[in-house]
Amino acid sequence: MVEPLVVATKVNKWFGPLHVLKDVDLTVEKGEVVVVLGPSGSGKSTLCRTLNRLEPIHSGTIEIDGVGLPEEGKALAKLRSDVGMVFQSFNLFAHKTVLQNVTLGPEKVRKMPRREARERAMALLERVGIAEKADRYPAELSGGQQQRAAIARALAMDPKVMLFDEPTSALDPEMIKEVLDVMLELAHEGTTMIVVSHEMGFARSAARRVAFMDEGRIVEVAPPEQFFHDPESARARDFLGKVLAH
Repeated sequence: MVEPLVVATKVNKWFGPLHVLKDVDLTVEKGEVVVVLGPSGSGKSTLCRTLNRLEPIHSGTIEIDGVGLPEEGKALAKLRSDVGMVFQSFNLFAHKTVLQNVTLGPEKVRKMPRREARERAMALLERVGIAEKADRYPAELSGGQQQRAAIARALAMDPKVMLFDEPTSALDPEMIKEVLDVMLELAHEGTTMIVVSHEMGFARSAARRVAFMDEGRIVEVAPPEQFFHDPESARARDFLGKVLAH
C-alpha cells in the first residue's frame, strides 16, 4: 500500500477578513504528482505556501510524512529542509554563484562535506542542463536557466516532496518548455510533486491527479484524463471552457 506523504485536513486560512482557504482536504502519496489548477485568486499559491509553513494556517492540520507541521524553531527548519520549494521568482541569492546557491543548503543544513556537496551540486546542474553555468551569477542567466538552478537547489536537499508555485509564470514562452521538461523528467523519475500551475499540457502529461480549486476550496480531484474530458463540477467545466478555447 502506498503511504500518504502529504496530508492536509480541513485547512482554513484567512488574510484579515478574507477567507482564502476553506476546509481544504488534500492527500498526496509518495511518488505522486498532483497539479493544482484554478482561476487566479482561488487559493492555489496560498495552499502551496502553507505546506511548508511559509504561511501559517488558522485551523486544520497538515502532516508531512506522518509528522504534523511544527510551529517554529529547529523542528520547522528540519521540516522545511525535507520540503523543496520552487517559486515563481526564482529566489536565488544574487551575490552567490549558481554552484554556491546549490551547495549552500547541503553544507549548512545537512552538514555535508564541501567536496561532496560540490559533486552533488554539479551532478544536479548537469541533470537540469546548466552545468556550464556553475560559476556564473544569477543575473548572468536567462529566466529559464535561473529557474532550473532553483530546481537544482531544491533537489540538493534531497527533499521528500517538491512544491512548485507557478514556476513558469515569470518566464518567456520559449523558456517555459525548458523548465517544464526538467519537471516532467522529475515526475517520470518518481519525485513526489505538488505543482501550482496554469500549464494545462504539463497537467495532462505529468499529473497523476489534478486538484481544481475555486474560491478557496478544492472543488474536485480527478485523474487528468477524466478532469479534462469530463469534469464533474460546473465550475471546472466553465474554467476549462475559457482556458482551453484559446
